[in-house]
Formats: sequence, C-alpha cells, structure tokens
Amino acid sequence: MAQSIMIQGTGSNVGKSLLVAGLARAFVRRGLTVAPFKPQNMSNNAAVTPEGGEIGRAQALQARAAMRLPHTDMNPVLLKPETDTGAQVIVQGKRRGTQGAGSFMRDKTGLLEAALESFHRLARNVDLVLIEGAGSPAETNLRKNDIANMGFAQAANVPVVLVGDIHRGGVIAQVVGTHAVLDAADLAKVKGFTINRFRGDVSLFDAGRDDIAARTGWPCLGVVPWFWDAWKLPAEDMMDIASHKGGACKIVVPQLERMANFDDLDPLANEPDVTIEIVPPGRALPGDADLILIPGSKSTIGDLNYLRAQGWDIDILAHHRRGGHVVGLCGGYQMLGKTIDDPDGVDGRPGKVAGLGLLDVHTVMAGEKRVTQSRARTMDSDLGVEGYEIHMGRTTGPDCDRPWMKLEGRPEGAIGRCGRVRGSYLHGMFGSDAFRAAFLRSLGAESQTEYDETVESTLDALAAHLEDHLDLDLLLSLAAPVGETEKA
Repeated sequence: MAQSIMIQGTGSNVGKSLLVAGLARAFVRRGLTVAPFKPQNMSNNAAVTPEGGEIGRAQALQARAAMRLPHTDMNPVLLKPETDTGAQVIVQGKRRGTQGAGSFMRDKTGLLEAALESFHRLARNVDLVLIEGAGSPAETNLRKNDIANMGFAQAANVPVVLVGDIHRGGVIAQVVGTHAVLDAADLAKVKGFTINRFRGDVSLFDAGRDDIAARTGWPCLGVVPWFWDAWKLPAEDMMDIASHKGGACKIVVPQLERMANFDDLDPLANEPDVTIEIVPPGRALPGDADLILIPGSKSTIGDLNYLRAQGWDIDILAHHRRGGHVVGLCGGYQMLGKTIDDPDGVDGRPGKVAGLGLLDVHTVMAGEKRVTQSRARTMDSDLGVEGYEIHMGRTTGPDCDRPWMKLEGRPEGAIGRCGRVRGSYLHGMFGSDAFRAAFLRSLGAESQTEYDETVESTLDALAAHLEDHLDLDLLLSLAAPVGETEKA
C-alpha cells in the first residue's frame, strides 16, 4: 500500500518544489517507487505530458527525478494567469476555461474531487506519493474551500512537514507564526518542520532550531544548506528567473509580465560560452547583444503592449538594424509578425494589434489549443529537435514559406528574408544538444554541455545533499498509508 506525505511551506518560493524533486530522487535511489503530486499549482511555465495534457513544469521535473513519465494526475489543477485578476483553469490536463480570481475563490466545484481522484489513481502504482503544497497554509483568508494545502491534507488524511526559508530572514517567525494561526485540526496534521536555504555554518542555527521546536512542539527534520547548483535545473516560478553570466556570447531576454515556458532558456544558461541577461522592466535592452530572444507569453497582446511600454520594441528594431539576430518562441514568435488578432479573447483580452513587423506573418487566435509533445527536423541541416507545443492561434504568411523546421511532416515556424529573424511554436528546442550546438555556432559560440546529463547529475547531487542534511528515515516514518489515518 502506498504511503504519502505533504511538503507545505511558510510562503511561496521557499523551495518546496526543489525539495520534493530531491526527495523523489533520494527515495528512488533507496529502491522505492515514487510519484510527485501537487493538487493545485499556479504557473505559466507548463509542461506537456505524453497524453497531451498540461501540468506545472515543477511536477514534470519531479517526475523526472522520480524516474517516471510526467502525467496529468501529478498536477490535476493548474492555474495559468492571463491578467492580474483572471487565469486559465486547467483540470486534469485540459483547459476548462478562464475564471476571475474572485469567482474562482467562490466556486471550485469539482476541483477537490478531481484532485482526490488523481491522487488515489497515482497511489495505486507506487510506494510513496510526495505531495507539494502551494503558497502557505497560514493564509487564513484562503482556508475556506482550500484545495492546495490543509484543505487537501484534511480531505486526503495526509501528514504534513512544514518548510521555512531562512534566506529570506525571519524564519523563526515564519514557522512559529504558522503554528499560531492554524486551527487545532490543521495543527494536528503537521508532524515536523525543516529549514531550507541556510548559508554558512549550520551549527550557528542550533539555538534557533531548538527554539522553534520548543515553541511548536514539532521535531526538526533538518536544516538544509543552500544547494548551489539549483540554477542548473529548470525553474518554475518567475521569481526564480535570473541572469547568468557566462562567456562572450550574450543572449538578451526581455522579462515580459506574463512570460510563459521560460524553461526554454535553461539549456542556454548552462553553456559556459553563453551569458543570459534577463532585462527587467524600466531598463533598456543592451546594445551589445548577439541575440534577443523573445520568450513565450500567456497573454501575447498584453505582453506586446507591455514590451512597447518599456520601449523594448525600439531596442529590438535597432538591434536588428545593426545586424543582430532575433528569435521569438511561441508568443514571442507571434509578436514578431505584422498583426495579432484575438477576436474572442482566448489568450487574454480581445483585440487586434500590429506586431513588431520583423516577420511577414499574421496570427489569429482561434481554434483548439494545441498541446502536444513534438519531434522536428531543421530545414537547413536536418538536425533532430525534440520539444513541445502549447499554444492557441495559427500563424500564416509569406515568411512561413521559409520554415525553420519540418515538424511531423509539416512546415513549422518562419525565417525572415534577412535570415537573422526566426520564430517557432516549438518550446524546448534548445534542450536538443546537436541543434543547440549548431545554433550557438551561428552566433560565434561553441556548445560545451550535454543538457540531459547535466540535469540528471544535478538531481543526483540534490538527492545526496538532502541525504546529508535531512533525516529521511524520520520523514519516511511520518508518512501515512493512503486512505488510512496517519501516525500520531
């Protein structure tokens, strides 16, 4: 019978996703079969499963850590923000529609049932289900109708370990404050705590650790030092996006407000010859870029307006006039065209706007959402490329007659007449080593990494890191059989 345990955090971005990935690999190395699970996630960085569904990118990485194929049951509810007050709702991999934040909080009909169904289905075939919470259980205003933290823990009768982030400061208040605001039933679910992202001599926090334990009555499972190689793994949250200094080849990326599927950058950031510069709002795009890469977006027209508001359109056009290269992926590809028309508001607010005009193509947001894993071959050198598509809309026009790739027998993407502007709907292309090497050579750089091997070795190192600093035997002993009452 499968056992389960839930990792909740004192707040967003305390490292829950990375800890679950490391725990999954650690327990697999101990001989257990493991599945990751997150009942509700909010992220525009989605992954595509083999069956053609969407889940959070973090759950796809956790599945890889568990040496399993990703499945929609691993993240049955995925919210993809389109505006400040609305998000696309994905249920068990499929788009249900768009809801405003207020209506979503009032009406989650069927979502807990879907989460429980997926959870129990996963548990049938594994020894251990590692569950990740979302945000913090201390947000008492969200407790009613919660399915992401204690609401799910109560419904599934799952024990909880609470994670605090010392890097942010105030970690004693984080953990003790959470203890103070939870009601008695939710408190009973918490079986221990751990402190994450410590820098320096861990023993210096012994007194703080003991103070938390004394104030809460919870045992400490360990204090985890900073894992310095975390940047080598795909990031899920925009808060994790950061520039990475490498070699002389500079790839500049404007940080769009609704940036999506930014894991496209990870294989490039791992290259020693490449510097990735993420440019935040309010700053001009640097003039010494070798390539400007416009990433995907959950709201293409909204982000194109945002790009213009920063003056980045002027910077991109100037870069192109100077002979620079420009690549647009998915929403970025659509922005490079002459027009984008979203008559029904399927990707945000309705409207039609002029694009950047660097590609002679036009996009209409219509038809079914395309969600699929894909294999392609480049038109110029016949190199194999693996990736995934996840987009609304169809793009047509004269530059599509110069496709970048052939994808499953059909042309994909477009190349401008100058040869220095390219666009494609294929995410994940830079994870293909031979293709990435050829692409970097066109920019005057050399590839020096094998990306998949880098990710695998980093996951192994993360597992070893957690073995050294967490009491995994205690953690496993706290897990409860699925469907039964957890241990007191």
